[in-house]
Amino acid sequence: MNILRFLKTIFMTDFIGGLFIAIKELFKSKKTINYPFEKGKISPRFRGEHALRRYPNGEERCIACKLCEAVCPAQAITIESAEREDGSRKTTRYDIDMMKCIYCGLCEESCPVDAIVQGPNFEFSTETREELYYTKEKLLDNGDRWENVLEANIKADNIHR
Repeated sequence: MNILRFLKTIFMTDFIGGLFIAIKELFKSKKTINYPFEKGKISPRFRGEHALRRYPNGEERCIACKLCEAVCPAQAITIESAEREDGSRKTTRYDIDMMKCIYCGLCEESCPVDAIVQGPNFEFSTETREELYYTKEKLLDNGDRWENVLEANIKADNIHR
């Protein structure tokens, strides 16, 4: 009989302890966000949608060295280049098949001029597969749209390079 009374006392203290924790949690601030309308903070090292950057004078950064194409483990990048009048190279075609891309970031790491970067956008679902085939124009548009964020992310990530 004493053992039953002892067990009831233990279970009652556990119940009261759990109730106390639940009441205490009611008065703490909420940890959830209203997602479509509120967005959480994204790390500067986040690997999202790809973008090609330009120099401040408007010239494309890509020098057609093709290192990103060579290092891509999924072989998702296709680059074609031509020679300019001054003897340097420029890209005539820069395509990324996002269906193949594994978002490893090796293209970004291998680029000597920070031309190809992965931006802050993670909401780029599409209705057709063709929309996930990114051309040079689409990549440059992404770069123009997010240049301020991309530059800040690269500066914040410099300590890790």
